Amino acid sequence: MRLLGLSSRMTSAPTIGNHLREWRQRRRMSQLELALEADISTRHLSFLETGRSSPSRDMVLHLSEQLDVPLRERNVLLVAAGYAPAYTERSLDDPALAGVRKAVDLVLAGHAPYPALAIDRHWTLVSANEAVAPLLTGVDAELLEPPVNVLRLSLHPAGLAPRIANLPEWRGHLLERLRRQIEVSGDAVLARLMAELRAYPVPSVRANKPAAEANYAAVLIPFRLVTEHGVLSFFSTTTVFGTPVDITVSELALESFFPADAATAQLLGRRGGRQAEA
Repeated sequence: MRLLGLSSRMTSAPTIGNHLREWRQRRRMSQLELALEADISTRHLSFLETGRSSPSRDMVLHLSEQLDVPLRERNVLLVAAGYAPAYTERSLDDPALAGVRKAVDLVLAGHAPYPALAIDRHWTLVSANEAVAPLLTGVDAELLEPPVNVLRLSLHPAGLAPRIANLPEWRGHLLERLRRQIEVSGDAVLARLMAELRAYPVPSVRANKPAAEANYAAVLIPFRLVTEHGVLSFFSTTTVFGTPVDITVSELALESFFPADAATAQLLGRRGGRQAEA
């Protein structure tokens, strides 16, 4: 009876065909569309999804590439098909990633006096430059205890949220980014994070936009933070590593913030000058 129970649990695991079909549907592709992209017959793809045929290791990787499956999940597909994982996952402290760490540090430091930070796939803070800390004044100390989740830090009532001048717009922007990330990755941790963030209170009254922000609204949504020196306004860019073959590197992202108005640029420029003199 125990052996039968174990066998039942083992056979209930998703097959490679299940995985391929799930990723194809997540990408909103028909079998015909994927077959054309992968340069295989629709019949062969159908056989792979139903289990009538078993894919080679190269075919698993080829279809994963066409479906833009994250490296972490490509390993899952390989194992489901009976093959060893193809992609390593190293800690950032691993000597093999010394060059990556140096590149991250150079980018973050070089972006000063403007804020910049590095995050992993779950929006956990990996590193930040010296311009970030002054913006966190008043944040609950518990939210700053490692591991720090950047989205939680931003939208939690005890975090930056009370000082974000355009919180409804910025919250909507972050949640939409997270929604797209969940759609692409199928990550259950991110789905739980989304549920948590959506439960946070948000002001129902929308503040009037200043003229400078109104001008930016047609292009992007600025991040406007109330500080003791006035409202600082930023727009952000995201940078990822090209052609990674390590899972950790593929999931790193650098978030760089730039002044969205002259006042912010002047204030941070003066602050940067004082720090350089010190």
